[in-house]
Amino acid sequence: MSIAIYTLTSELHDPKAVAALTDSFLSSLHITYNLRDDDYSDYGSHDLDLIFVRTGGTEGIFKRLLPQLLEKSRTPFYLLASDKSNSLPASLEILSFLRQQGRQGEILHGNPEHVAARIELLARVGEARRKLQGCRLGVVGEPSDWLIASAVDAETVRQKMGVVLLDIPMATLLKTLESIPEPGIPNTDSVVAAALPGAQRIYQALLSLVEQEQLQGFTLRCFDLLDAVHNTGCWALAKLNKEGYIAGCEGDVPTMLTMMVARTLTGVSGFQCNPASINAETGAILFAHCTVPLDMVEQYELDTHYESGIGVGIRGHLPGGPVTVFKLSSDLSRFFVAEGELIQNHSLPDLCRTQVTVYLDDPQQANYFLTDPIGNHHVVVPGRQAEVIKALFSLFEK
Repeated sequence: MSIAIYTLTSELHDPKAVAALTDSFLSSLHITYNLRDDDYSDYGSHDLDLIFVRTGGTEGIFKRLLPQLLEKSRTPFYLLASDKSNSLPASLEILSFLRQQGRQGEILHGNPEHVAARIELLARVGEARRKLQGCRLGVVGEPSDWLIASAVDAETVRQKMGVVLLDIPMATLLKTLESIPEPGIPNTDSVVAAALPGAQRIYQALLSLVEQEQLQGFTLRCFDLLDAVHNTGCWALAKLNKEGYIAGCEGDVPTMLTMMVARTLTGVSGFQCNPASINAETGAILFAHCTVPLDMVEQYELDTHYESGIGVGIRGHLPGGPVTVFKLSSDLSRFFVAEGELIQNHSLPDLCRTQVTVYLDDPQQANYFLTDPIGNHHVVVPGRQAEVIKALFSLFEK
């Protein structure tokens, strides 16, 4: 992460005293930063740009700088304020002025631990936002017919997130698949063992598409493969997610975007899954799907795809512990996020192969699924990520 700190200083204050204040204040934060002083020439080019209001009497200086700063960045203004030299009063006046101008901003002030934690969070958000700019995600085949509440406008996604969506016909994937030699079918009575070479071939075809189109990820209308090649994409998606790509199911674009945001913020994969049962009183939710990123599981077994009984599905066993359930809406106007604990894996015969139970920290949040859900698929991400997700989403609204 790159953090730059710029300064505002009144000429009335003694330069040596101000320099000592700066050293004392910034060293107390224990963060890595690039001190730019009053040189704003590269403002807006870092994951986080902070303006340290070192003294009072700097309000007019900021007002004169504002047009220049707005040309360089449209992100909120983050003002660092100490408890010395009227730093905080000047920051209050500057933020009030920004609000009057319809601009967003925040004053970072308080004990060093609080300020440092907030800086780290904002820098993570800034880094993620910059990584999303120009990101290329493919939609291989159209979204599945049953995703009636998940239509996405590509231009809205580009404007709000900076992500470019590319439509890739299913015929393109099938043609790529034809160019890959068919493996010999093993002499086995096992449906899964017989299907695994074909599933690996689908993986090779999808990886070839990713490389040809320079994609960071994709979502696949995977059920079309059942008729076209009598196999499934579950194995391919599990492997590609492990290798650092976003690989989603059923052509579900909002879920693909949710997975992309989660990985960009956390650096880890997310599990695309459906709630199979919900206890609104306890907040217990059983999530299931036939594929899971292989970097998320402690162990796994191969089985058939649940609905069709053919191909290769994956029964993954995820580690217990804190998780976050997350989903973006199709128009990016809202999102759901809830933290909880993954407490159990299952192997029930009448559900998709990977099955986990998550207890939400706030059981009342389970009512969301029954009263105002954002589609059927949701994404389970390791760790407690709600705060950083909320911080990033607030930037999408600006």
